Amino acid sequence: MILDKGSMQSNLECFLECITPVVQSQFLHKTEIRDLNVLWHPWEREKVEYFTLGDLWNCFDEWSAYGAGVPILLNNNETLVQYYVPYLSAIQIFTSNSARNSFREETESGDCETRDSFSDSCSDESESEKQWRWDGCSSEEGCLEQESQWHRSDRLGCLYFQYFERSTPYGRVPLMDKISGLAQRYPGLMSLRSVDLSPASWMAVAWYPIYHIPMGRTIKDLSTCFLTYHTLSSSFQDMDLDDDIDSAEKKKRKEGEGISLPPFGLATYKMQGNVWVSSKSGRDQERVMSLLSVADSWLKQLRVQHHDFNYFTGIRRG
Repeated sequence: MILDKGSMQSNLECFLECITPVVQSQFLHKTEIRDLNVLWHPWEREKVEYFTLGDLWNCFDEWSAYGAGVPILLNNNETLVQYYVPYLSAIQIFTSNSARNSFREETESGDCETRDSFSDSCSDESESEKQWRWDGCSSEEGCLEQESQWHRSDRLGCLYFQYFERSTPYGRVPLMDKISGLAQRYPGLMSLRSVDLSPASWMAVAWYPIYHIPMGRTIKDLSTCFLTYHTLSSSFQDMDLDDDIDSAEKKKRKEGEGISLPPFGLATYKMQGNVWVSSKSGRDQERVMSLLSVADSWLKQLRVQHHDFNYFTGIRRG
């Protein structure tokens, strides 16, 4: 197997590029551009590119079935491809009242669904912390509850849906299967557009290794699990969230060829050895710490208790 390392990409950079979804995009009609929320889209543009959430999930279809292949260069200059399966770890979707109202009649009315497995772990938490344990909120009542918790502003938007996974890795289903199930109750998970979502909308994806090719060797460094954070809103579309990674593929991508959603945050679990932080300049280590810090700041800013993040980083809630 011959892998092109001519770009001098490190294994970490290669991983971040390989698991970055590039979503099929469309352009808004000019008549729709002036209807955009000016707080979420303050820049005047002649063209506005966007994607639907359904098209985003399509990027994870093959990865959910077979895994995302990441070429890795080992210390002895041997190469292999490690495969990772994505799982939905967390998601929050904030949108405008008008977009939320369009789905109100399509979704179930009444209380939000909670996971039975939450009861024990939530028994000692404050009421404010329990607010963040809902599986999803699409009803008007659920949104109003979140308004009092969030001191909701026009900039934040209204919570349409949220989900936080707490099952063990072995009890989870791949991302595409999970979304397909949730979308039966919350159709906006397929039809909402990135331009309809506030800057506070995000998702976290847990990547677990399943196998590598060629097989036959057990390599401890390849047991590392990753947790990546991605924006769902077009508000950050003009910002280079992946500025530190010199991605030739990203530079070649032109307008209309798809929207790239690189991770803005990262957490790791069982990162041992130097396969992932092997750059002599220390750039990989700095990159890991920077992305971890951004993820931590993001969760604190939104006042979110993200179970997988706490587990990956060794935070135990008493």
